[in-house]
Order: sequence, then C-alpha cells, then structure tokens
Amino acid sequence: MQHESPRGAQGLPEYDSACPDHLVTRRQLRAREVSPGGHGPVAILRCAQCRTRPQRSCTHRTRAWLYDLRLARPKRTPTLAQEWALDRAMAARQTCPRCRRRYVFVLPLKTLGCCLECHDGTPADPASYIAPPATHLLAA
Repeated sequence: MQHESPRGAQGLPEYDSACPDHLVTRRQLRAREVSPGGHGPVAILRCAQCRTRPQRSCTHRTRAWLYDLRLARPKRTPTLAQEWALDRAMAARQTCPRCRRRYVFVLPLKTLGCCLECHDGTPADPASYIAPPATHLLAA
C-alpha cells in the first residue's frame, strides 16, 4: 500500500509490502543482471516495524531502496585488461608473502601479515590454496 504523501527524507514515496512490478531492489536488479543505469532510488520499501506506523517515515537500516526497472541498463562486461587488473589485485590479497601460496580466500595480511600456517603453524587445507610455481636450477 502506497502512502499518498512522500514522507521520506529524500521526498521519495514509501511502500509497505506491495509495490508496482517495475520497482525492484538492488538484489533483484543483480539477479536480472542489470544495473540502475546511473539513476538513484525512486522509492522506499518500508521495514516490517514501520508498517504499523503509517504516519512516520521509515529510517531504519532494514528499509530497502527501490529502483525503476524501466530505467535499468544491462551490466557492462569487463574488458580483458580490466579482468587482468582485478585478478592481479585479488592475487595480492590472496597470496602469502612468506610461503607464496595463493589461497582461494582473502588473507588477513593487515593483522597477521601472512597466512595462518606461516603465522602460528595451523595446517592449511591443500584444497584451499594453489602451490607457488616451482623454481628449479636445472640447466635444461
């Protein structure tokens, strides 16, 4: 149910539970593989607590911003150079500076400075990392 007067701090209309089909949340946009297209939210989906207080504007963190699906644009596909740059950035966050293993998750480099196995000897699951490339000193 939409309230007639916009009450939000931004002057956006607020909806309790049912809203028009063309208004969706960010998560619903992501599921449809589209982006807001440079447009901001056009309405607010009120939280469950504020639905019982129609005279007040919802300012809780659990409210949802609604975007107009008609203004949405397809997501851009990254170029090979952008994908390479993202991979290098993630490699820096996933590679232990001591043992040079690249893990499948981000390491706590700011707090520990290395992986858990190098820090305190906690054994790492072999399926959670890629071993560093072998460096050999053979002539051939």
